[in-house]
Amino acid sequence: MTKPGPALARRFIGVAHGRIHAAICGTGFPVLLLHQTPRSWDEYRDVLPLIGEQRRAIAIDTPGFGDSEPLPGTPTIEGWAGAALQAMDALGVGRFAVVGHHTGAAIAAEIAARDPERIAAAVLSACPFVDAARRQHHDSQRVIDDVTERADGSHLTELWNRRRPFYPEGDVDLLRRFMADALRSGPMAVEGHRVVNRYHMEDRVGLIACPALVLVPENDPNARSGDAVAAAIRGSRMHRVPGAQVPFPDQMPEIFAEQVNSFLREHGC
Repeated sequence: MTKPGPALARRFIGVAHGRIHAAICGTGFPVLLLHQTPRSWDEYRDVLPLIGEQRRAIAIDTPGFGDSEPLPGTPTIEGWAGAALQAMDALGVGRFAVVGHHTGAAIAAEIAARDPERIAAAVLSACPFVDAARRQHHDSQRVIDDVTERADGSHLTELWNRRRPFYPEGDVDLLRRFMADALRSGPMAVEGHRVVNRYHMEDRVGLIACPALVLVPENDPNARSGDAVAAAIRGSRMHRVPGAQVPFPDQMPEIFAEQVNSFLREHGC
């Protein structure tokens, strides 16, 4: 008989601006997981029980995504990081590890830079390196999820096809999960990318003092800045993952979870 995995519980957490939705699995050392734009905790649906076997895995919806209420005013990476830290405070969590993918990695980097004594370790997957050159390049660029809504619904096909080349060929389930989250997030599906591209990461990433693992999904064209991210974090390690694409956590949950678990074990988390 297969041993049942740890139960997953979902709850709302009150923070200064409203409510943050979280999915929590397991007990032990806390690990915060942060998703990419425009996903939700669902990106880690299959990862949570694998980390939760040994740790307390906590995946939150970034404000404005999933079931988390948006921040007032213009969202920023700093604001999202602050809300995540408030959520951990409300859960009674002290020291913890942080894991992020794409946008989530930028938020995780800001959390680690902001509160170095509290963050035991950081895993940054497909982390962008946002410096002046990137900000200038992306300032006038159309982001991938920017489609104009049309009454006949043809924009849904356009969005599907804009994302399809970055997903495993023929994997309808992963694209369906992406579309569900993208539709729920509304305008934030576009704004979330712009938030990342406004971030002054070059001023922050060097402040990360905890052990850091930079994961590079090799088939993700947006993960090419892994070298720059790793070079900016003193003592960090970089690992390239063959075959991994944009949806790395839900494409390869076992591999993603093992990378996180082995790194955290190594550093006593």
